Amino acid sequence: MGRLFGVPVYVAPSWFLVAILITWVFGGQLERVLPELGAARYLVSLFFAVAFYASVLIHELAHTVIALRFKLPVRRIQLQFFGGVSEIEKEAETPGREFVLAFVGPLLSLVLAGVFYGALLGVEPGTVPGVLLAGLMISNLIVAVFNLLPGLPLDGGRMLRAVVWKITGKPMSGTVAAAWVGRALAVSVLIGLPLLTQSGALGSPAQNSVGMDTVMDALLAAILAAIIWTGAGNSLRMARLREHLPELRARALTRRAVPVPGDTPLSEALRRANASGARALVVVDGEGHPVSLVREAAIVGVPEHRRPWVAVSTLAHDITEGMRVSAELSGEELLDALRTTPATEYLVVEESGAIYGVLSAADVEKAFVKAMARPS
Repeated sequence: MGRLFGVPVYVAPSWFLVAILITWVFGGQLERVLPELGAARYLVSLFFAVAFYASVLIHELAHTVIALRFKLPVRRIQLQFFGGVSEIEKEAETPGREFVLAFVGPLLSLVLAGVFYGALLGVEPGTVPGVLLAGLMISNLIVAVFNLLPGLPLDGGRMLRAVVWKITGKPMSGTVAAAWVGRALAVSVLIGLPLLTQSGALGSPAQNSVGMDTVMDALLAAILAAIIWTGAGNSLRMARLREHLPELRARALTRRAVPVPGDTPLSEALRRANASGARALVVVDGEGHPVSLVREAAIVGVPEHRRPWVAVSTLAHDITEGMRVSAELSGEELLDALRTTPATEYLVVEESGAIYGVLSAADVEKAFVKAMARPS
């Protein structure tokens, strides 16, 4: 939809489904409050849906602005089925910054609720502006209160994580505590929300029979619970990923390579590699500078009886600038370098430019899976 503060803003297809749902539900409420509107009530309802999600966008922008202020890259903002999300690519460096980053969203929603309340005082009740302002005030208040619930993936869960992190000194402990509270919250929503709505505690009259409202309440509770439960689990997985990322070091994962001229027969190149204990081949020019990497998959595809007549240059692919990685890279920096230039093999070089070896993307993937399988 465009960029705000340099961050792209996307609207997921599921948003249109929610916009239709809000338009239908709010339109039914307007029919009781302002029956004289007739069919025009759905235009008013559509305006409310758009204005509500504009408030959600402002909520997410608060997270984004603070993240950028803390020099944390933000991939994008996305408006989707239940609200929005700011995809912040790195973790805050301190629990204090994590707390502030999480708190600004609900804080701004509370401010918006206050602004709409102030505007509501200046309009006549029972009019279209009055109903819209009241709806936006209540919806922003609900967004703020809901997001302050102390369980991941909600903002309140991130605040709880920051508090536990500060007390224990371990970010992983904070994540585990907030994620399990989030799962307990999901179960509470699944069971408690339908009970509250049917008892009239949330303003809806209690009913003795199971009707459409009961089914809708149960469905809404199930969707909310699933989102919270899944988000808590994803938070745990992401925390484990970040915890194990430093174990991925280019120097430790690199295969020793042997340099060979491009016209060297494959059989001779493999003999030299076996003699020196190397597991990769780097094609060099007449001055010894690396120009291409021999693909492991291509070697396997050449029958053994043809290898003496196949030059290694015919099995190699040129080394682009992105395929040269430093032997000192590790963790997130290493993965970022590989993501920037997808390839099967990379030339690993020392700071001096000397060849250190060849890094296989398959080896990185195996090490990553192995690290993630270990308990935290």
